[in-house]
Amino acid sequence: MIIVNDLKPGTTFEHEGNIFVVLDIAHNKTAMRQMIVKVKVRNLRSGVINELSFTGGDKVDQAMVEKKEMQYLYDSGDALVFMDTSTYDQIEINKDKLAWEINFLKENSMVNISMYEQEILGVILPDKVELQVVECEPAVKGDTATSASKMAKLETGLELKVPLFINQDEMILVSTADGKYSSRA
Repeated sequence: MIIVNDLKPGTTFEHEGNIFVVLDIAHNKTAMRQMIVKVKVRNLRSGVINELSFTGGDKVDQAMVEKKEMQYLYDSGDALVFMDTSTYDQIEINKDKLAWEINFLKENSMVNISMYEQEILGVILPDKVELQVVECEPAVKGDTATSASKMAKLETGLELKVPLFINQDEMILVSTADGKYSSRA
């Protein structure tokens, strides 16, 4: 059990049958009143971010979320297949659970899978991934009246804006947080 006063960003806990990770916490103590603890959390099962309010001294159950490194093998149609490289066990995760992450996964890449009591919660992506540009508009010299960027399509199907100097078949780094161009690889 964890007292809610001791929660910190990154802490995982179980409350009302859901598993949450703490994003931010605020304590509100006024004279003659009990402390109110407001916790901004992300539900690890649904991905929804919301705010929970507790009274100071309340307790929640700590959730031990396990992270396991696995290799992304292939897309089986309605699910993605991952393999544990030490035991060669394979697991499937439905595509609808990985709608954002699928933009950054390429075959044979290593990713961390988060699990809670053998329940698969999702894929933890690195901050940046290296992807190849498969298609991009040609840069027109002097075409910088508004912004010096053009659209590019990456090997995973993700489309994003890149600077004019990026060409087809080039490797670039893409931020997994917002899906934007970061730099050349």
